[in-house]
Amino acid sequence: MLTPFDEAGKVDFGGLTALTQHYLRAGAGGLFANCQSSEMFALDHDEKLAVVKHVLSATGGAVPVVAVGNFGETPERQADFMHKIYDTGVQAVIIVTSLVAGKEEPDRLFEERVFRLFELTGSMPLGFYECPEPYKRVLKPAQLRQFVDTGRIIYHKDTCLDLTQITAKLEATAGRPAFGLYDAYAAHAVASLKAGSSGLSCIQGNFFPELIVWLCEHFDEAAFAEKVDQAQRFLSDNMEVMHHIYPPVAKYYLRQRGLPITTFTRTDTGTLTPAVKQDIDHLSAQYARLCENIGLRAVMPV
Repeated sequence: MLTPFDEAGKVDFGGLTALTQHYLRAGAGGLFANCQSSEMFALDHDEKLAVVKHVLSATGGAVPVVAVGNFGETPERQADFMHKIYDTGVQAVIIVTSLVAGKEEPDRLFEERVFRLFELTGSMPLGFYECPEPYKRVLKPAQLRQFVDTGRIIYHKDTCLDLTQITAKLEATAGRPAFGLYDAYAAHAVASLKAGSSGLSCIQGNFFPELIVWLCEHFDEAAFAEKVDQAQRFLSDNMEVMHHIYPPVAKYYLRQRGLPITTFTRTDTGTLTPAVKQDIDHLSAQYARLCENIGLRAVMPV
């Protein structure tokens, strides 16, 4: 999820309600609040909690909500905030892998700290997110398996960008019905779903959530094969424009679709120049053509 801000830079809770309802109308099966797209590193602890509580209220229990919680310099401090996030009512608290151990610290230390977080959080349902910031720490299949085997991990947002690794992780965690791997890389969305991913958790869902839902529903249906191929090509061909100056470009796109949000971000990823806006306007036109070709109705704001 994104976090809307007003022009003064404060969290726009009215915009957050509209955005949450937009995802729900699109058919999203779950929401990931307080993540990198939410600009979690630019929110203070009170804002993180307020945003998560607001999203939960806006969903009214319609779909599960998960949120990152392991903020703090030690496992003890991380666990303390994880409890606060869990107390909001989320289905699971997500652990950012790169916040558990430093870039140069070994897997052994990382694993020890993960198990320490397990101890400090009781029976709390948990998940992992291979967030690119402050650096990307990708889990190995054997690591993921040992964590999932504890029964504590129900969610994993994978950002390895490698279908071979995705397949290996799916094989390593096969037969654990409570666990789901959600791929972040839309360039191989269909292949990942066919390999057994439980769904997609990609930034493209912040542009056109109804398309991501449609792919999850029809990716393996023979009658939709040609249309699914068209949708996958559209995602693959437009990866660069959607990742360039993100999340401002996503907010601009949604604003053009009619969402009552600003393009303000607290994260400095670049400027929405006229050329960048033109690229997004072109993306919008391409998407309209795709929807017409595959028979998909784009969800419009109320």
